[in-house]
Amino acid sequence: MQASCHARVLPVDLNDKVALRRKLIQDRLALPHRLELAAGLQEVLRVWLVTRPELTIGAYWPIKGEFDPLPALYRWSEAHEDRRIGLPVVDKAHGTLRFHVWYPGCPMEEDAYGIPKPKDTEVFEPQLLVVPCVGFGPCGLRLGYGGGFMDRTLAALQPRPATVGVGYAHGFLPLLKAEPHDVPLQAMITEEGVVWDERG
Repeated sequence: MQASCHARVLPVDLNDKVALRRKLIQDRLALPHRLELAAGLQEVLRVWLVTRPELTIGAYWPIKGEFDPLPALYRWSEAHEDRRIGLPVVDKAHGTLRFHVWYPGCPMEEDAYGIPKPKDTEVFEPQLLVVPCVGFGPCGLRLGYGGGFMDRTLAALQPRPATVGVGYAHGFLPLLKAEPHDVPLQAMITEEGVVWDERG
């Protein structure tokens, strides 16, 4: 099922990615009924995961009003003893992300950006990445924070993991253009449902 996203006009030049990110983050933080939107997206993510074959998922610790995928992922992990969830740790030398096992209550510490990360847990290569989106466009195009960590990580991981973007429908940018380094997501979901899935 493909969900409808409502196009909107932003008072920001789409080519000015810094201003665009700032505006989308402000809008996300100001979303009315964000808890209800998050509950809807939790349900969409849980349903979407039912048909996935992967046993290991890399996710993220939510910041700046991002959707928190961890409750849905923890429920997913409880259904099979071999399923594992990981959170990213920055590899400063290569500008990429490594994923360390996360579970509720595991030891955590803050990274250089002040974001919690697992402390001294096992490193693994995820088969599926759940990717946060500041904004998103057609056909899996993602607008991130501009650091390039996710694109470099996807380019470095072999085999490359499957990817699903998660975000609220307010972030849909129908005229967003791809940059040369952008790696399109294989699926995108919002609280409205599946916006894009290359599986059809």
